[in-house]
Amino acid sequence: MYILLALLLIVFILWILGVWFRSGEDLSVYDHPVDAAGIEQFSRPTGPSREHRFAVAEIEAIAPQLSGKSRKALLQFTREFMENVPAGKEFSCEFRPVDVDGVSAEWVLAPGVDASRRMLYIHGGAFIAGSPNSHRTVTSRFSEVARAAVLAIDYRLMPENKRIEGINDCKTAYRWILENGPDEQGTAEVLFMGGDSAGGNLSLVMAAWARDEKLRAPDAVTVLSPLTDSSYSGPSIRNNLLTDTMLGPLFGGLLRIPKPILSWIFLIENRMRPSNPVVSPLFGNLSNLPPTLIQVSESEMLLDDARRYVNKARAAGSPVQLQSWQGLLHVWQIFHPEVPEAREAFDRIGEFLQSVESVSG
Repeated sequence: MYILLALLLIVFILWILGVWFRSGEDLSVYDHPVDAAGIEQFSRPTGPSREHRFAVAEIEAIAPQLSGKSRKALLQFTREFMENVPAGKEFSCEFRPVDVDGVSAEWVLAPGVDASRRMLYIHGGAFIAGSPNSHRTVTSRFSEVARAAVLAIDYRLMPENKRIEGINDCKTAYRWILENGPDEQGTAEVLFMGGDSAGGNLSLVMAAWARDEKLRAPDAVTVLSPLTDSSYSGPSIRNNLLTDTMLGPLFGGLLRIPKPILSWIFLIENRMRPSNPVVSPLFGNLSNLPPTLIQVSESEMLLDDARRYVNKARAAGSPVQLQSWQGLLHVWQIFHPEVPEAREAFDRIGEFLQSVESVSG
């Protein structure tokens, strides 16, 4: 009897600690529409394009293959799938391998780019997959619209490495790009930063870190469907589970796990609380940030991660803007150039970067 009571007490304590691990700022206060000056919304009268529907059908055909896979097999499948994204595509850019103080990376160089104009790009992949190769459809277009040399880094991935090690690789790359270009050393005259999904998370973390370290800030930051809240508290995490063709099949099962247990899993894997700004930029200080554009689909699970971040940052006085599209895939921009909405998104990114430079110049 005493043993049973002791076990129940231990479970109760662990449960309470799990709740505490998730605790932090009440983010629900940012669950309101973004003010009109901070948001642009896009949609097509007839819904997503035919090309986008084809992309959705390809993703839906893959989903049944995920059922019943072990964690190891799922990891391998995800990595192989992402590495095959650019297969068979032709690029006008040059891809040049480079060592960034021990971090593998590649320069992505559109024809005629100015080497003093640089962009640090941090790829997505749920912190477990992805590489500079997997995101060439994105980085090549960024090099074109930003007219910049893009440094795409191959930061260390989980589970082979700790989350903080990948973050440290991003810090190393950020310091390096300030003084190094694709051809020689030299100060960056223009500096952009961007990322998607997990890479969007890391980009927003880097923007706040650079501010706190009093380093040269990016002239602009562009992130695509970023994870901003590792406690997964946004309403759209559950509300958009069935409409998120990309993330729903991969991560929907996690939502069936009680939140306190998820907190323990996160703590064990990452060695920090989910509400730590190092992994959840939404919980951090969002004042004095560089001009930032966030693009997101209104159908994806991370919609409120984007909306809450924009609302909190704008309340803190930072020039952060949201662009949202109806009915699209998570990080649909990776399907450039075949999907018209991807082309449109990059056109908007180009306009944003030009507007930032026209103001600062």
